[in-house]
Amino acid sequence: MFTLTVSSILLVVLIGLGLYLKSVPIFEEKSFWSLISTSEWKPGKGDFGFLPFIAGTLWVTALALLLALPVALFTALFLTEHSKPSVKKWVFPALDILAGLPSVVYGVWGILLIVPWISEKLAPHFVEYSTGYTTLAGGIVLGVMILPLLISLFIEIFSAVPREYRDAALSLGATKWQTSKLIILRKTFPGIFAAIILAVSRAFGETIAVLMVCGNIPQIPHSLLDSCYPLPALIANNYGEMLSVPLYESALMLAAFLLFIVVVLFNASSRIILYRIEKKFR
Repeated sequence: MFTLTVSSILLVVLIGLGLYLKSVPIFEEKSFWSLISTSEWKPGKGDFGFLPFIAGTLWVTALALLLALPVALFTALFLTEHSKPSVKKWVFPALDILAGLPSVVYGVWGILLIVPWISEKLAPHFVEYSTGYTTLAGGIVLGVMILPLLISLFIEIFSAVPREYRDAALSLGATKWQTSKLIILRKTFPGIFAAIILAVSRAFGETIAVLMVCGNIPQIPHSLLDSCYPLPALIANNYGEMLSVPLYESALMLAAFLLFIVVVLFNASSRIILYRIEKKFR
């Protein structure tokens, strides 16, 4: 068991090392800082600026979390604290279906419904013209994708709170909402934070669905109605094409390495914060 545990840790190290070694050729031509801080993406001229792709990844992930978190939190609270068993009987299978749908199905749904709605209904109120393939479309689709995961995690977390906590709060005169807010949410805050970490980590690497609706234009988005180009979409769109261009394969491997770094740093920093939160709530 110890050997298998160490092997799982070494696997992460080996993945990062492999991506780095494949990225080395581009470091011989350009510095790491210039690669992540410039916006020019012209592989034919040897310009590889990753800033638009990093910004696109952060925009879409942040928007997805902003949209999904309140819905997931209140849905899980309702299902665990207020709903009847008959409601759970219908909601849980629906969540399982949503969680099991392939990414491409979400992408097609986004193209058929979300993109036209943004282009024809929403965007005309703010800009003169929009195709609908925007950061907002990517955030909505990704938010719906991570929604079942968040709800399932939150339900497991809330269900783990002992019944005695609820009974004690209600016996002291607290309402159901006060019990949910002051007892359930407070007691489970470290678990909620951990669930958010897991959902964001998954959202960072989501590819196909976001690729289909975000526009795939290498620019830094300045509003939700601008197109974007996340790192996973860059890799999926271009790997296998134009690899005869010098440094192009190395640049794509660097994109994968950057995504790896972002996820590792996010998880590491989140674990540190989670440890401090758990220590405070003990």
